[in-house]
Amino acid sequence: MPRGMVPFSATSVVGLVAAGVPFPPRYAPSCFSYSYSFKTIASNYWRRRNAGLMAVESSISSFDAQRLLCTASSSSMTADSELLVKIEEKKPKPQPWLIVGLGNPGKKYNSTRHNVGFSMIDAIAEAEGISMSTIAHKALFGKGFIGDAPLMLAKPQTFMNASGQSVGAIVSYYKVPLKQVLVVFDDLDLPFAKLRLLPKGGHGGHNGMRSIIDHFKGSRDFPRLRIGIGRPPGKMDPVNFVLRPFNKHEQEELNFTFETGIRAVRTLLLDGFDKSATYVNSAKYLEQLG
Repeated sequence: MPRGMVPFSATSVVGLVAAGVPFPPRYAPSCFSYSYSFKTIASNYWRRRNAGLMAVESSISSFDAQRLLCTASSSSMTADSELLVKIEEKKPKPQPWLIVGLGNPGKKYNSTRHNVGFSMIDAIAEAEGISMSTIAHKALFGKGFIGDAPLMLAKPQTFMNASGQSVGAIVSYYKVPLKQVLVVFDDLDLPFAKLRLLPKGGHGGHNGMRSIIDHFKGSRDFPRLRIGIGRPPGKMDPVNFVLRPFNKHEQEELNFTFETGIRAVRTLLLDGFDKSATYVNSAKYLEQLG
């Protein structure tokens, strides 16, 4: 190591500078007296970008690490500001999640069983302050964030049986990995108001899901959130049943389900699929629903 160089990584240097930890004299370079202003910059940067620094640590030389400490002069301050920009540029941007709710467009389908996917998207959009006023790729479309995690919300306007036309176009345009496409839809085989979050699976006879799988070239490897609407009473035709609106008591139950779904989506984006699935599919949660 050349004389005067610091035997620390850039990550540890910024961390120690931000924390105000003194270096042992034998490790400190002659220009160790960094300025207060840069210490503030480093502190703020460390708080915001801890994960990003870890990701790019290997790409920063020991010389760059020394520069983070050697900030006594204004020219050095400028150089170090450029270094922070360098670190920021090297941090990969997170890939947005696409969350799609299935349903049929038009007022006569509002609040029907077949449209609970739309209703779930509306609940997420309202909770996270995301506007759904844009029309793109044959869908009502919105972009936003949950915490620092970007996401896109979509309600295909193609009618249920052609949902794949819209979803396939969005995925292709934004190059969304299928593992980050969550489809929310109604399920006759799941008890009313219950949720199931699965990493993949078939269409289960659901024509909207069938269309999406077809437009994904047969791939079923994408997560889905199923919302139970129960079985039709007696000998009622399932086609007529799914187009029936919810009564007041059912809507109240569903509102609780939507709140749970919102928490599940937040957990999915911030903590990963496994934690979200554990929460949604846990026996404790199912017991709460009776």
